[in-house]
Amino acid sequence: MRRLVRVAALIGIVAVLAAGLRAQDFDLVIANGRVLDPESGLDAIRNVGVNGGTIAAISDDRMSGRAVIDASGLVVSPGFIDLHAHGQTPETYGYQARDGVTTALELEVGTGDIAAWYNARKNGARINYGVSIGHIPVRMAVLRDPGTFLPTGDGAHRPASPAQIREIVSRLTDGLDQGAVSMGAGFPYTPAATETELIEVFRVSASRRVPIHTHVRRGIAGVEEALKLAAGTRARLHIVHINSAGTSSTREVLSLVAAARQKGIDVTTEAYPYAAGMTEIQSANLDEYESASEQCVALLEWPRTGERLTRESFQKYRKLGGPVVLHTNTEEMVAAAIVSPLTMIASDAYWENGTGHPRTAGTYSRVLGRYVRESRALTLMDAIRKMTLMPAQHLEDRVQAMRAKGRLRAGADADITIFDAVEVVDRSTYRDPAVPPLGIAHVIVGGVPVVANGQLLDSVAPGRAIRASR
Repeated sequence: MRRLVRVAALIGIVAVLAAGLRAQDFDLVIANGRVLDPESGLDAIRNVGVNGGTIAAISDDRMSGRAVIDASGLVVSPGFIDLHAHGQTPETYGYQARDGVTTALELEVGTGDIAAWYNARKNGARINYGVSIGHIPVRMAVLRDPGTFLPTGDGAHRPASPAQIREIVSRLTDGLDQGAVSMGAGFPYTPAATETELIEVFRVSASRRVPIHTHVRRGIAGVEEALKLAAGTRARLHIVHINSAGTSSTREVLSLVAAARQKGIDVTTEAYPYAAGMTEIQSANLDEYESASEQCVALLEWPRTGERLTRESFQKYRKLGGPVVLHTNTEEMVAAAIVSPLTMIASDAYWENGTGHPRTAGTYSRVLGRYVRESRALTLMDAIRKMTLMPAQHLEDRVQAMRAKGRLRAGADADITIFDAVEVVDRSTYRDPAVPPLGIAHVIVGGVPVVANGQLLDSVAPGRAIRASR
């Protein structure tokens, strides 16, 4: 009997040891990489074990897995979170994935129909996706504007009646009820919207404690207008692409944001690392160029030919429609925005019928290559924080899922970007905006590789909807 007891005990010990070994056998192991976690400050060589769509362990202990990525000499970072990505198509998701983006959100323009927008992507995507309920498309629907992406008729140029304002507010509220990530607005695209209308829109943001991602009017006056609305309604204001909004006054508008935060106004902002913007040439945002000087019009570039516009060609292309490049900023002002501790990194990715801005494919690699490695204007950890943790924290009160993104820790989502800090750099240009960057080696979304050795993997769609609880 004693011998049987001893044998049973030995069998039990072996079973426990075997179970322990099996516990270390992960679906995926990322081995020997330099793991950077902006939440904890971890910056060390570690192994990362992934089970399902979740990070199961981070350790310097050796790990075994059914699949292994050798990340020796590479940086292992949380996947990049882009708060400002237009397009939201399989094509643009591919461009962004190769730039290290694992979550792309359309929060400025947004949509007027939350249910339809998410339903169109119900079968998944290469990366995670989400959208705001947008004042621009809602106004277009209420005023029956003929435009597609941006208003070109009454949605831009006609004041809304009191009844129409009530309908706009109702649609915005319904969109939030349906799980919109946030709200969106763009003052230059809806110039006929009165102060009364904008106050009502901001009150919706305030009543739900939802950030309103706003394209403000250009310059100091535009930022002051938005801050006044936020202060008066107690809305959560997020100013998109502050370098594009501030142009030559970027430092001054950053100071305005800092001062407003000190006063208790809930305001955040973002920047992209390019000195030129892009928008639809027919949008109301470019109405000022109708009577501008030749010198001012020459700041516009038709990307399909590379020509700088004249008054004559501006009118020709405005009738045709399409994206146009705006060379209205300077590298000095862009650098001021990128390095500011106030800003997150967001691409403002833009793509239309095969033409787009190079920021769609190169924003995050450009920051890492040019502002971290070449100019040393940012530390690597600060850059990663701007790309991951800050965007996640910005949205996590509204969207529970964001609490598990932007971090590398046990229990976090396995959205992971692996890159070569020595090589990474953007290569996309205004003539060839789809050229992928160098140095982004592997991108993992929900535990599933979507980029391996710098190449997109076919037939994978692990991306999931990011939306608030309904």
